[in-house]
Amino acid sequence: MSSEHKTNVDHQVVQDFGAEWSRFDQTRLSGSDQQNLFNDYFRVFPWANLPPDSVGADIGCGSGRWAVLAAPRVGHLHLVDPSAEALNVARQNLKDCANTTFHERSVDNLPFAPASLDFAYSLGVLHHVPDTHAAMVSIRKALKPGAPFLIYLYYAFDQRPWWFLGLWKVSDMFRRVISLLPNPLKNFCCDVIAVTAYVPLSRTAWLLDKMGILPASWPLAAYRNMGFYVLRTDALDRFGTRLEQRFSRGSIQKMLTTAGFEHVEFSTGQPFWCAVGFTKK
Repeated sequence: MSSEHKTNVDHQVVQDFGAEWSRFDQTRLSGSDQQNLFNDYFRVFPWANLPPDSVGADIGCGSGRWAVLAAPRVGHLHLVDPSAEALNVARQNLKDCANTTFHERSVDNLPFAPASLDFAYSLGVLHHVPDTHAAMVSIRKALKPGAPFLIYLYYAFDQRPWWFLGLWKVSDMFRRVISLLPNPLKNFCCDVIAVTAYVPLSRTAWLLDKMGILPASWPLAAYRNMGFYVLRTDALDRFGTRLEQRFSRGSIQKMLTTAGFEHVEFSTGQPFWCAVGFTKK
């Protein structure tokens, strides 16, 4: 293992996410929630532009929740994750998809020849590695010229009011403590947060939306139509990780461009920020 590889993977974070996906293996995720989430994240992905029998990669596949819906659309899908525990969950979830291959690798140790992939995506992963830009470069090297790469990174609240950022700063103090707890206590705390914060805020957003008076910056409004399983999963995802980075739209644009991507397009809807870029031809 190279020294570069060692510097761009946090093994405790990998272990934490392996435990998360074992607990929330997505088998209880409703079909409607799964499809709606997939549509939201892949809103700007150019499915129609992929070549026939395209070969691509899910980088940081976790439980395989995106791959379940992506694999039937392509020729072959490689699922990559540094957690053996997460890959075991993904294998089970994709046991009926014969066009998949699983790799226990980190983003800086990808198992692909240069310029061999027709597409790649990495959703909610690269803000949990020490060097996000270096991870983008590693992925770009595996992509063919003109291939699309879809990414989702936590946003830096660049379009939110000051009080929204203040609320996040308070929540982040809780995250820094909760993420260091033993798993049973961490899981309990995150479930409490799901019940006491995610449920009331998201359900109030649902009601205000039905009344046509939902404020644009209402916290957790994106969850207003999601089931409780999604709320519990994402509460653990948000408060259970000890390494979290956030990026503005401008900084993501710059990282993608300097990593070798062009024609970057951002989704204008939540979640923020989802963007697709294309390798230079």
